[in-house]
Amino acid sequence: MEKTLASFDIKYLQILDENGVCDEKSKPKISDDVLKEMYRFLILTKTFDDKALKLQRQGRMGTYAPMRGQEACQIGSAFALQKNDWVFPAFRENGVYMIKGVSPEMLYRYWMGDERGMQIPKGINILPVSITVGAHLPHATGAGMAFNYLNEKNVAVCYFGDGATSEGDFHAALNFAGVFKAPCVFICQNNQWAISVPVKEQTASQTIAQKAIAYGIHGIQVDGNDVFAVYKATSEALERARSGKGATLIECFTYRLADHTTSDDAKKYRDENEIAEWVKKDPITRFEKYLVDKRVINPVIIGKVKSEAEQQIEKAVKLAESAKPQPPTDMFDYLYESITEEMKEQREQASRENKIITKTTSGENSAKNAGVVGELEEA
Repeated sequence: MEKTLASFDIKYLQILDENGVCDEKSKPKISDDVLKEMYRFLILTKTFDDKALKLQRQGRMGTYAPMRGQEACQIGSAFALQKNDWVFPAFRENGVYMIKGVSPEMLYRYWMGDERGMQIPKGINILPVSITVGAHLPHATGAGMAFNYLNEKNVAVCYFGDGATSEGDFHAALNFAGVFKAPCVFICQNNQWAISVPVKEQTASQTIAQKAIAYGIHGIQVDGNDVFAVYKATSEALERARSGKGATLIECFTYRLADHTTSDDAKKYRDENEIAEWVKKDPITRFEKYLVDKRVINPVIIGKVKSEAEQQIEKAVKLAESAKPQPPTDMFDYLYESITEEMKEQREQASRENKIITKTTSGENSAKNAGVVGELEEA
């Protein structure tokens, strides 16, 4: 005898479509002041991203992972968070970092190769960048389990891409979160590509959201370019977690408009017509159109927001580039809680070599300066 043990479905949420038309009945209640602030962070995030690409191309910054097209995934979700919630980011979440309180200057310092950029200020509950794909998901689950143990109402919110769902850490994290009803929100920014591998070659599932079913947690797919849909889905997931109903997997269906990183060339594996279609769905353009139609903002406000964002980013770049170089001995000082005898020897050697390099460089500069002075005196 056959019988149906259970049946499931996966909901899709869109509130603001690509033309800026909004389903007012479904729209979350957000004041005009908060809407303006959301818009400001969308523009700031885009400006940060644009500048980062220029800096990398100019040789002023190392390899960088662009986030163009995914702004709504980050701003919409981060605005739903409470201060005490803990965030576990991957490597594109610059917008989330800035909303949580990490300055653009610190982010630029990190991408310029200065690890001190990820020295998160006290009171800001966000972890450093996780470059290793999917490795941070179990950390988020562990934090959620700890919140339950401590009877705290905090939620662990984890960001990752579609590529991470092909990692074992994804399955372990969601399985433990389901079993222990951990207060976690897993936000998958499904941008369709894990470097050059499309989603269809990673999974046979129609959606990533449906993977939640196997672990006994809630799953939903949202229009990742719709800031309202992302905000609403995240708010509801956070409330579900705080009330003891466990974790949620949110699939933000979006698109990576730029290359995977500045070391990648997406033209080798993507159709430009595909990109053009997604440009029409740009999250900032549609949100801006909606705000203008509702008279929340106008051309004057738009110009002011963009100008202030550019000024803030330019100031951040100057501060980042003016920071004193990181001492090479830091790699020994902060690796382990207590430095080993072998590492002490290595540290002393590195310190001696650094002094020699510094002295030599200083001497060369002095000689150059002397030469310049001599030339000026002769002139």
